[in-house]
Amino acid sequence: MEDRDPTRFPTPRVVASACLEFEACRYNGQRIPFDFLKILAAHAELIPVCPEVEIGLGTPREPVRLVGTAERARLHQPATDRDLTEDMQTFSSRYLAARPDVDGFILKNRSPSCGTTGVKIYDRPDAPSVRAHGPGLFAAAVLGARPDAAVEDEGRLRNYRIREHFLTKLFALARLREVERAGTMRALVAFHTRYKLVLMAYHQTAMRELGRICANPQRLPAPQVIAAYRAELGRALGQAPRYTAVINVLEHAWGYVSKLLDHRERAFYRRQLEAYRVARIPVSGVTSLIQAWAVRFEIDYLLGQAFFMPFPEALSSVSDSGKGRLERV
Repeated sequence: MEDRDPTRFPTPRVVASACLEFEACRYNGQRIPFDFLKILAAHAELIPVCPEVEIGLGTPREPVRLVGTAERARLHQPATDRDLTEDMQTFSSRYLAARPDVDGFILKNRSPSCGTTGVKIYDRPDAPSVRAHGPGLFAAAVLGARPDAAVEDEGRLRNYRIREHFLTKLFALARLREVERAGTMRALVAFHTRYKLVLMAYHQTAMRELGRICANPQRLPAPQVIAAYRAELGRALGQAPRYTAVINVLEHAWGYVSKLLDHRERAFYRRQLEAYRVARIPVSGVTSLIQAWAVRFEIDYLLGQAFFMPFPEALSSVSDSGKGRLERV
């Protein structure tokens, strides 16, 4: 029987840069405080790793930097004149191949090994000026080998909209792993039904394609269908939804309860929706209303939707880095 308890969540597996909260293993011997990881630890399996330590560099150590171009960056340690590119690439390939069931990665921003974007790339090991920007070598391997995974750096995760997007994708992928373990079409269809409104907000074209995959017109074996679904789901959840798409989904869900409410409740909903539209409140300020009405009127379809609680409530927070709403994250 399909689990429809909206408060039960699977346990995601997340690789995290070890210098974030875990170990004092940065090049300068420091550990970076990151409160979000402390909270996430109660809901996920965290797997710390420091790629630079793993390739034999000590702590503290001489800094490393990327050298070359955005297309062909190499990892170099100027103080020792060592080229560490092959060491890092070999480690990254082996490490990722040994962990196919990881759902997400939280990496140190701007790191020559772990930064997911915006890492400085220099012309030469001793050059003072920056030539380009790109991902660190370990992060590039992650992005290449696991395009479906939830991947972010800790700097971006300080923004609440980016954090909500990351968590939504992370817990969806963890739940899909449960589907893969079950290995049945029934489990896949139940997953797709649960995520119908999430997918409607994220990517309607991909939502329809995922529905077609679930229909399985060719009667393919369930594991093959689930694998195809996973590949498409990664694309569907690739970018956070625009707030206008979220509003469309809220209005769609509102249609299930609007006629059951009095004029004061309808007016209050409209005020909350407008507050979300102008970024005064997070989306939870509206979804919690609709969810409460769904409980009151026993609307099972809405109660079974991950859209209203895509990740554990304890991970919800409106605190951020002050960057405000981002349309592209």
